[in-house]
Amino acid sequence: MAEIAAYWRNYIDGAWADGGAGRIDVTDPATGETVAEHALADDADVDRAVQAAGRLHRSGALTDMRPIERGRMVQAMGAYLLANKEEIAEVLTREQGKPLWESVIEVEGAAAYFEYYGNQASTVEGRSIPLGAGYFDWTVNEPFGVSAQIIPWNYPVEMTARSLSAALATGNACVIKSPEMTPLTNAWFARAAEAAGFPAGAVNVLCGLGHEAGAALSAHPGVNQIVFTGSVPTGIAIATAAARNLVPCVLELGGKSAAIVHDDADLAAFENDIRWGIYFNAGQVCSAMSRVIVHESRAEEMVERAEAVAKSLLVGPGIERAEFGANMGSMVSVRQRDRAAGMVQRATEQGARVVTGGRPLNRPGAFLEPTVIADVSPDMDIAREEVFGPVLSILTFRDEADAIEIANGTDYGLVSGVFTADLDRATRAARQLRAGQVFVNEWYAGGIETPFGGYGKSGYGREKGREALWNYVQTKNVAVRLKG
Repeated sequence: MAEIAAYWRNYIDGAWADGGAGRIDVTDPATGETVAEHALADDADVDRAVQAAGRLHRSGALTDMRPIERGRMVQAMGAYLLANKEEIAEVLTREQGKPLWESVIEVEGAAAYFEYYGNQASTVEGRSIPLGAGYFDWTVNEPFGVSAQIIPWNYPVEMTARSLSAALATGNACVIKSPEMTPLTNAWFARAAEAAGFPAGAVNVLCGLGHEAGAALSAHPGVNQIVFTGSVPTGIAIATAAARNLVPCVLELGGKSAAIVHDDADLAAFENDIRWGIYFNAGQVCSAMSRVIVHESRAEEMVERAEAVAKSLLVGPGIERAEFGANMGSMVSVRQRDRAAGMVQRATEQGARVVTGGRPLNRPGAFLEPTVIADVSPDMDIAREEVFGPVLSILTFRDEADAIEIANGTDYGLVSGVFTADLDRATRAARQLRAGQVFVNEWYAGGIETPFGGYGKSGYGREKGREALWNYVQTKNVAVRLKG
C-alpha cells in the first residue's frame, strides 16, 4: 500500500495553493484514523478560482481551437487517470471506505467519461435555418463560460469526471468544489489537466465546506452554470442562490428508487440485481434499488433470497478487499452509519420486520450490516425517505396498477425498474413510471451513453449521454440579410 501524503492543497489558476480557512482532516471511515489534512478554501479562494476560470474563458484559449483538438486533450485526461489507476483507487478507498476493487471500477468509469465526451467534442454542431432567398441564417452552440461543479462524497472520482469531461469538451472553464469528506482524489483531475496541456484556469479544484465555499461558489456572479449532486435541501439552496444571478443548474438530488418484480420474474437472476442494486458502495448510491415491490405470490421467496444475498456479504475494511467478490466496505462516516441504523430502528417501531442486519458491526469504523426489511407499507418512513445505506425494503403488490401507484408514491423520480418475462407489461410500466430512467430486467442497465436524471425532487437536467452536452452550451442565432 502506497504512502499517502500528509497534506494536500487546492489547485487554483494552474498552481497549488493553501486554503484561507485553514485545514480539514480527512478520515478513513474503516478505522476512524486521520488519513491526511487538506487545505480548506474560503470565500477569497473561491473568488480567485472563479476569476481565473473567467479570464481563461474570455481569452478564447479553449474556444478558439478546433473541437477535435480539445477533444483529444479531454481524452488524454482519461488516459492519465488509467495510468495512475492503482494509486488513485487506494486513496479513494482510504478516504471513502468502499472496497478496493470497487474503487478501481470507479476510476475506470471516470476515465471512460473522458474518452466518451472527448469523442463528442466535434459533434456539437449548429444548423442552418432557411428564411428565403434574402437571408442566410445559422445557429452556433457556445459554452456558457465558467462551470461550477459541486461534487458528492459517494463517488468523488466518477461524479467529477462526469461533469468535468462534458464541460471541457464543450469549451467551458471549470471550478470544482470537492467534497470535504472525500477530497483527496480530486487532485488527480488537476494533474490530468496539466498533463493533457490545458492552460491555467481551465480546471480549478478546491476543497471547502458546503455552507461556506459551496455557498460562495453557487452565488458567485462570475459563475455561468452550476452542476450539483447531493441532497434535496442543499439542491434547493443552490438553485435559489443561482436564481438570483439567473444561472442555469443541473441538479441530481437522489431518489427512493423501486424495482417492480412481477410473478413471472426470474428471482434467481434477480439476486444479482439485489447485490449490485443496494449493496454496491454500501448502498450510498443516488440510484440505489432501495425498494423492491414484489407480487404478493412471490413475496416469501423474495424475502428468503434477499436475506441470503445480504448474509453472503463479508463486511470489513475496503483496503483489504482488492478482489472482486461478495464483500462490502464501510459507510463514509459513523454519522452516516448511525443515521441509516436509526432509520431501520424507526421502521421496526412503525411495524416493519428486520429480516437480517440493521446493526453496526462490533468493531471500529463506520460499518453497518447488510440489511433486509420486510412487511414494509408505502406509508412508512423507510419506504419514502432516502436511507443512503445498505438497507433494502421489501413491499408487496396485488396487480399492475397497485405496483405503479406504490412505485410512484414518493417525491422522488430518479430511476425505476421492472422485472418480468412479459415485454408488453414491461413497456406499459415504463410509460407509467415517473422516473428519468427505467431499467427492465437488469438494474443499472445502460451506461455513460444513456441520459440520466430525475423527475420531481430528484432534480432536473440530464447527465450522461449526448443529452448532457446541452447543459454546457447556449444557442446563438446569426441572421444575415443578403444583398441583391
